[in-house]
Order: sequence, then C-alpha cells, then structure tokens
Amino acid sequence: MSLRSFARSRAGSATAAVTAAALACALGLLAVTASPHAHAATAKLKVLFDDAHAETAGNADWIISTSMPDPTAQKANPTVETDWTGAISAWGVALQKTGNYTLQTNTKAITYGDSSNPQDLSNFDEFVLPEANTLLTAAEKTAVMKFVQAGGGLFLVVDHNGSDRNNDGYDSPAIANDLMTNNSVDSTDPFGFSVDLLDIASGYPKAITDAANPILHGSFGTVTGGAIYDGTTVTLHPADNADAKGLVYVSGATSGGNTGAFFATSTFGAGRVAVWGDSSDIDDGTGQSGNTLENGWNDANATDSQLGLNATAWLAGSGTTATSSASATPTTASPSASATGTGGGSSCTAAQLLGNPGFETGSASPWTVTSTHSPVNVIEDTSAEPARTGSYDAWLDGWGAATTDTLAQSVAIPAACKNASFSFYLHIDTAETGSTAYDTLSVQVLSTSGAVLGTLASFSNVNKASGYTQHSYSLAAYAGQSVTVKFTGTEGSKLQTSFVLDDTALNVS
Repeated sequence: MSLRSFARSRAGSATAAVTAAALACALGLLAVTASPHAHAATAKLKVLFDDAHAETAGNADWIISTSMPDPTAQKANPTVETDWTGAISAWGVALQKTGNYTLQTNTKAITYGDSSNPQDLSNFDEFVLPEANTLLTAAEKTAVMKFVQAGGGLFLVVDHNGSDRNNDGYDSPAIANDLMTNNSVDSTDPFGFSVDLLDIASGYPKAITDAANPILHGSFGTVTGGAIYDGTTVTLHPADNADAKGLVYVSGATSGGNTGAFFATSTFGAGRVAVWGDSSDIDDGTGQSGNTLENGWNDANATDSQLGLNATAWLAGSGTTATSSASATPTTASPSASATGTGGGSSCTAAQLLGNPGFETGSASPWTVTSTHSPVNVIEDTSAEPARTGSYDAWLDGWGAATTDTLAQSVAIPAACKNASFSFYLHIDTAETGSTAYDTLSVQVLSTSGAVLGTLASFSNVNKASGYTQHSYSLAAYAGQSVTVKFTGTEGSKLQTSFVLDDTALNVS
C-alpha cells in the first residue's frame, strides 16, 4: 500500500465493506450500479410544470394547458400555441412539437420519493416553478432541494417585488429566497444567488458574450437578450457557489458581474438551476378569459422564447447519453470561437484519442495532474481503491482534508469526425453521511488557453455507489478543435470522499 493509500485509510477512506465491493468489481464479479435517480434513462425528457402554488392567482395564468395533469388531453398534437389554453402554452407547445419531451402539470403538494404520487419529482428530469405565489411547505422545500441535489433541473421564474397576486403576504421573490435560505437540506446559499427585491418597470437586458454557453447558443436558437415588463434581478454570490453565472444583464449593470443579472444559472449537487427575473417573458399573450396579459414570449426586440426553450433543454439534461449516470445531468456545449482549430481533412478514421487511458503506465503522462496535497499522488496502484481493470487507476481526493486534485489531458478532435464520445468509469466512496454535497467532482471541457467551454457533469459524495459506473458524453460540437478534458475533485476539511477514475476513452468516428 502506498503512503497515500495508508494516509487515506487512516482518514477513513476504505472501509471493509467498500474495499470488498471494489475488489469484487475489479475481479468482474460486481455489476455496474445504476443511479438511484433513474428517470433520465427514459427516451423522452420529462418536464413538470407547477400549478399548486397560486400560479393562476389574480391576473396570472402561468399554465401550459387547462388540461391537467396531461396537456395532450386538450389536444394530442398541438400545432399552434392556442391549441392549449394558458398564458405559457406557447412554451409547452414548442416543447411538445419537438417530440422529445413529455410534459405534465402538478396540482398537488410537491414530493420526492413518494411512489404513490404520479407527479413525484423522481419521475421527472426538470421542475418548473413559474412565479409561485404561495410559500412552499417545509416538506416541499426538502423535496425540491433533494431533487436538484440528485440531478434534477429546477427552473425558477420570479416577478417584481410586490407582485403578491393572492394577497397572502408573499410574492415570488420572497418565495424563491425562502426556498434557498430556509430548507432542511442546505440553507447556506446553495445556488450562490439571491433574488433582489426590486420593481424594474421596463427595459431590454442584454446577453453576455459566451459562444460556448448551451443556453445562449442552443438548439432553439441564439439568445441576444430579454425583455422587462416589471421585473427584478438577482445578485450572484460566487464565494458561496462558484457555478453561479449571469447570462443576461439589465442596462447599467456590468455584463458578467455579480449584480443586475436578469437571467442566471447555477448548480447544486448533481443538478442544475436557472432563475428568470420576469414572468412576462414567458407570457405568450393568450390565456384563460378575463386575464390581461403581455406577449413577452414573442417580443420582437427580445429572444425570450429561445432563452426559455434552450434553458429548459439544458436543465432537463438534453445532452445525456444512454450510458451516462442520470444523476450527472450533463450537457453538450456549443463550440467556442476561441478554441484552437486542428484542420482535419475530408475523412475520419475511427480511433480512440486519449493517451494512457487506463493509467497502466503507472505514471500520469500524457495526463497532467495537480494537487494541493503533498505528496501529489493521483495515479495509484493500491488495494484500497482497486482499479476497474488492470493495476492502476486515478484516485482524486480521499484524504479527509481540504484538497483539490485535478486530472487533465489535451486532445485534437478531427474536423471530419461527426461522432466524438468521451467516456470514463467512476467509483465514489465516502465517509460522509446524509444528503448534503460536501465534496465534488466536476468534469469540464476547456480551450487550449484554459477557458471553460462547458461543464459536462458534476458529482458529489451524495452520488456514492459500490463499484464503477460508466459515464459518456458527446464532444461532437468540438470537431476540428483542440480541447482539454479535465476532472477537478474538491474535498472539504472533515470526512473523506474518493473519486476514482479508470478506463477513460475519447472515441471518434
């Protein structure tokens, strides 16, 4: 056993049960463990829109259809947004027309893990809260936070301060902030942003410049900005969550800064979060009789529909492949103009591009490793964390002390290759208990200059499982470019979490 293995054992890294399970896996006796968040293995992405928290109170009409829970009962194959009745029916119809989504509406208490509830969040990839106007109960907040932590997508749409449509003392900014600061899972600013208590009368916020962002440049089109018809902004707290990112900013705010963000995203555990500062942007101008509505969805001076639809796809994990862990909810980002071109020719030769993919040389090269721990030991031959195949694996973290380990390799993806699949096997064991993500592993694609082009997946101690699980993500968007694939493991200062990698590959064809 190496010095590192010995130290890790002292930190509580390898309990007898985990070691036995890992050894069995190395001998081929242990089947790959499925993720408990199994909903993303379904053929279509499942999105649940909420209508249990006064989303139609007062002049609001934030529903995709009056037919609930199944909007297709109103019309099975809608072609125009008026085929479904509701002020956000354009949103729902646009998704339905792709054939890639299953949509439902929730009309009861939010649950997670209740097998008796067909609208339980565990059955969906994404949950949309379109301007909730009643507080979520303690149990509902726990359900939502655990859903995101386990890999679900949460879409928060809020409105301006004072938009209390049912006069119960709470409006959507207060309700969103209450969810983030008063829950039983993590109330320490888990998303890294807070909703501002503002009423901005009008304006056309502008999108940041980020050619690799899958929301700003997604399958539904390019986002240039949004519209405000009385709305608010969010303040980012990157010290609390470095993944918090503003995508659209109001006039006068610094693009990419921590204040004045009109649309922002973040992560929590293995899941994703988005927040939008005005419900008028999702409003298609039609709805139930008696409501006075806007038509921000189709505002010619904004790109609200593209923003809403691309964000829906990102939150639902539309880049997930068949072999990916559902709890990772990855995405395929658009290529960055700053990435380095590789030429490539007119034909593609099928190949595996990574060097030392199973770490069997016993050293890192051509991988680059860094660690804040001394000594720097990432490539291991150890019985404490056995390899999936062969003798060596890459073992990130596991010290039971504040440590950041990285593992990266640069590769040129031929321009002529239409398919590029990056895959790896991951085993996570931990001494942590409970459902709070203390230790994390991010999987990213970087440009040759080190700029992050896209985050493929995020894992944490919450995703622990015996044995190895394979994960696979498409890098086809980067054909013709040189990119770096990078793993970053970050461990807290108390109990150990080990992220063990083996049998990596980047197959092109």
